[in-house]
Amino acid sequence: MFEFTRRRSRWVLGVFAVLAVVLGALGATLFERVEGGGYTDSGSESSRALEVLGTEFGQAPPNLLLLVETESSVEDPESTAAATALVANLQERAGVTEVMSYWTSHQPALRSVDGKQGLIVASVLGSEREIDQRVTAISEELTGKQGSLQVRAGGFAMLMHETVQQSKTDIAKGEAIAFPLTLIALLFVFGGLVAASLPLLVAIGTVLTTMGALWLLTLFTPLAVTAANVATLLGLGLAIDYSLLIVSRYRDELAEGRTPAGAVATTLRTAGRTVAFSALTVAVALAGLLFFPLLAIRSMGYAGIVVAALAALVSLTALPAALLLIGTRIDKGQLGWWFLRAPRPAPGEGAWHKLATAVMRKPISIGLAVTALLLLLGAPFLGVKLGFPDERTLPESMNSRQVTEIVARDFGESDQHTLVAVLPDSAYSAAGLDTIARDMSDLDNVRRVDTATGSYAQGGLLLEPTAANARFRVEKAVYLSIVPTTGDSDALAHLVEQVRAVRTPSELLVGGVAAANTDSVAAIENALPWALGFVVIMMLIVLFALTGSVVLPVLAVILSALSLTATFGALVWIFQDGHLSGVLGFTVTGDLSATVPVMLFAAAFGLAMDYQVFLLSRIREEYDRTGKNETAVALGLERVGRIVTAAAILISLVFLGFLASDITFMKSFGIGLPLAVIVDATLVRGFLLPAAMKVLGDANWYAPEFLRRLHDRWGLDEGGSARSKREVVVRDPLAARSEEVVVVDPLARAEAARAQAARAEAERADPARAEDGTRENSRAQESISVSTGSRETSD
Repeated sequence: MFEFTRRRSRWVLGVFAVLAVVLGALGATLFERVEGGGYTDSGSESSRALEVLGTEFGQAPPNLLLLVETESSVEDPESTAAATALVANLQERAGVTEVMSYWTSHQPALRSVDGKQGLIVASVLGSEREIDQRVTAISEELTGKQGSLQVRAGGFAMLMHETVQQSKTDIAKGEAIAFPLTLIALLFVFGGLVAASLPLLVAIGTVLTTMGALWLLTLFTPLAVTAANVATLLGLGLAIDYSLLIVSRYRDELAEGRTPAGAVATTLRTAGRTVAFSALTVAVALAGLLFFPLLAIRSMGYAGIVVAALAALVSLTALPAALLLIGTRIDKGQLGWWFLRAPRPAPGEGAWHKLATAVMRKPISIGLAVTALLLLLGAPFLGVKLGFPDERTLPESMNSRQVTEIVARDFGESDQHTLVAVLPDSAYSAAGLDTIARDMSDLDNVRRVDTATGSYAQGGLLLEPTAANARFRVEKAVYLSIVPTTGDSDALAHLVEQVRAVRTPSELLVGGVAAANTDSVAAIENALPWALGFVVIMMLIVLFALTGSVVLPVLAVILSALSLTATFGALVWIFQDGHLSGVLGFTVTGDLSATVPVMLFAAAFGLAMDYQVFLLSRIREEYDRTGKNETAVALGLERVGRIVTAAAILISLVFLGFLASDITFMKSFGIGLPLAVIVDATLVRGFLLPAAMKVLGDANWYAPEFLRRLHDRWGLDEGGSARSKREVVVRDPLAARSEEVVVVDPLARAEAARAQAARAEAERADPARAEDGTRENSRAQESISVSTGSRETSD
């Protein structure tokens, strides 16, 4: 690959530029193809209920509200005529059914208490994309000033539509914040315009190609808007992170006297493999999201895999080609002092080395103290209450939020939270249906139950059936509409359980927004063990391939998970409990979106493992070189300290762009991801890892014999395509001849060294034996030669 890039640098850059432009043009229309929802399980009971309702009855729960405000009264003839015309317009539209209004039904629930506002309720049918298109047309044509009326659109369908539109705006705002901050930080890191601009250019190219790739993906599978939200800022962060490693290593190689071609070759052989390995860990972590049936979560998984792959691809192809063309001009436009060119302290004198050494003097007490601190910070998560986004997650200026709040405030009754109970395979029996309706109407928090046999309340018949009630039954199926008295999410969830517990002669399917939320939480809980199992097993395999140890992969997974405790505690403390809501500008809902912990865990865990991989690979190299566990930990931490610190700061600055979002659950990423990265880069990397590795000692590098052989043959290495052969030649000073023991494993080498020390002790106890051995091989006496295969790694 390098040879091709070296010979065709301009061609590589040209192809990449064309792909970026073409895919970027496709990506510009991505928001027209993604869906605003994706928070329901398509295989759940509630989804099946809506499917039967649509196929058998041609109906759906109301998902569109038109709030009609009059100048005087809803009874005014002019207002009545204009409102009736709106109803007729809706009834004539394809995919719009069950249109009901105060002016056509005179139901008191559709009239405000003061008599100046009325509601038009409708069901918009179709896939989420079709619903969004129909709602867009309705919003554009029927809202605003309509004669003497002022009309605003709301309801669940409008909420999803406005979520997509707000996400598009938020991404632009996030990028506008992230780019300048990142450029300033890169100037500080590199001290020059040329070197600082390369990571940004790589980031722009990565985002453009990623958005286009996601557009192509929509041809094969639906995607939720979360894919676009994540793709931009995660793409920026990873691309800058990876290109930072490449550019900084390239400059180091030039400083050591290599030619540009030689510097690029060494960089790809060392830092390049680190980037590839990093992308693999991030992709594996986000691939765990594909186990969840909710489209919003799966879409983030798809986006994360695409982003990680393309960020690595661009950093390992287009960036090296650019470096070959720039050559030694990488340091043009220097601005003075900069972070990565600050004088490097002598080995053993750096701040990270001193910190690791201090921690390893008291590893147990320090390790327990930091662990206790992280667990304490994570304690608020024990009181987590999971829910799903509603209108309160949007800014107050959104129509869907305003309509919902006005209806709750100004209307005595509301049908916004209606549940449906469908009996899809039931022979019609008026007596049997009457019993079911009476039982359901007698449940707590039920205002009214409507079905084919009439309307019911408090366990009794409220209204006799009319012609309108015929819509509740077909030849072999029947359904009931259950209108709650409350909009409280806990009360609605309990009501769903109660309705499902009602005895019926055949299968009962309960649907509606509250039922869908209940089913979605259950779907997340059911898929979580499988997702976690997949991610952990794959991470253990990948880390074993890197380290050759069965202990370090387990340690890395535990520490990475522990680093997320503070993040999850902060999510509950801030977004569920409402602390800092005024500063961050969001409305407290009293719960945490059920998708946030899952999606945030995948992204943050992947990033934490990313830095663990980089650090462990360097510690492994130092251990192979010295054979001393403590020395390897301190030197490894010292060698990677500054570059990983710079990378952590940069990616945190990028993720802060999520805070610009006006959607509450996206703000949670702006808090959670930077916090996870900072905790991992400080408390975990600086304290817990050195403490744990000190306590474990040489056991860090343990692996059963058959796994050692497997790793020797197939294991990966940052410095080569397979683990470099490392030999330790130990000459026994007590032997009659210079017998050599070749050891190909660091743990075995340590054991050989200890054996030699024991022999030396025996020599002091038996001088005569030692004298005989000395005469045969005086120059071999008490010598240990360590020969290590060529290996270069990234700083």
